[in-house]
Amino acid sequence: MLSPYRVLDLTTERGLLCGQMLADMGADVIKVEPPGGSSARNIGPFYKDVPHPDRSLYWWAYNRNKRAITLDIERDTGRDLLRRLVGRADFLIESHNPGYLSQRSLGYADLVKINPALIYVSITPFGQDGPKATYADSDLIVMAAGGPLILAGDADRPPVRLCIPQAYLHASADAAVAALAAHHERVRSGLGQHIDVAAQQSVAMATQSNILAAALGSVEPRRMSGGVKMGPIDLPLVWPAGDGYVAMTFLFGSALGVFTARLMHYICERGFCDETTRDKDWIAYGEQLFSGVEPLAEFERVKELVRKFTRSYTKAELLRLALERGFLITPVATIEEVVESPQFASRNYFQNVAHPELGESFRYPGPFAKFSASPIEYKRRPPTVGEHNSEIYRDELGLSEREIAELKRAGII
Repeated sequence: MLSPYRVLDLTTERGLLCGQMLADMGADVIKVEPPGGSSARNIGPFYKDVPHPDRSLYWWAYNRNKRAITLDIERDTGRDLLRRLVGRADFLIESHNPGYLSQRSLGYADLVKINPALIYVSITPFGQDGPKATYADSDLIVMAAGGPLILAGDADRPPVRLCIPQAYLHASADAAVAALAAHHERVRSGLGQHIDVAAQQSVAMATQSNILAAALGSVEPRRMSGGVKMGPIDLPLVWPAGDGYVAMTFLFGSALGVFTARLMHYICERGFCDETTRDKDWIAYGEQLFSGVEPLAEFERVKELVRKFTRSYTKAELLRLALERGFLITPVATIEEVVESPQFASRNYFQNVAHPELGESFRYPGPFAKFSASPIEYKRRPPTVGEHNSEIYRDELGLSEREIAELKRAGII
């Protein structure tokens, strides 16, 4: 799909996924790292617990299908080499602090003079401007500033960070989509543009419709481990099973109440509740709770008998019941269950990628989408530090072996 196009990937750990998505779609993505390698290579865990820039599983996760060169853009010679590469590039992705590259004459306004068709993508915590543009960041800070963190954790204590950093994954995916939208425009106009992606804005969308609640004067959701809290009402979304947990929609209203009614009929059939409980108005039940017509204590009693029901079955048994009877229940999978998933196996999701330098192959998560006419292929394992220096500097820029050796001795590559 993108095989005719070249991407210069100058991102730190903030934006690696963007380049990988474009690389998966066939673009020639050149990862530009400082001499010695990107700081992302220092993030563990490491293969066989041996810290090494070429053994970081974090690096492996976000850099397949890329080539890699080393280049010190803090020095004039390094910047000159980058400008030569820009003349041959279609996209440039960067995730430095606002102003960092402009101060080195490598900002969009500088590089568009070299290549007017260049699509220049910036991924930052809060955007290129505004009162927070220069604020320090972390995944915790961005998720808090964007809103999703308010829903993470238990109701009786402060919110907690998500166990896996996600803010820049949201931002990177948005950046890849934006780059392709800008490319669509470039096909018409022949001109590139600067794309400004703020991670705060990307994660704000992860609050889904809840971000509208305050603006519309509606009840704002509150955090509740395994569910959501709407005013005084605790609505579980994760329920215990005999061997783990299931995600189950036990909600109300015209869209979801019919499923709850169906479930309650089965729960009654199995002896976990009486007919009076079974026959509550599950369509209007939410309104009854908010108005006080249905006491909260009664809802707590109903939830407890539903928990007794789900605890009486394994995850697999509950899934089978869901498929047979139309319940909204699905198992909460462990990592091992994901890896061994028959659904993933049937779609050939996991891909073996050879690492010749280690003499082994490893099973990688598969493509983010299946394309019928141009399927994503894993043609390259994540690059080692400076692996493609000769390919780029000698074969493409025409530098001699002597010039390359001098650049290496000077610490520029």
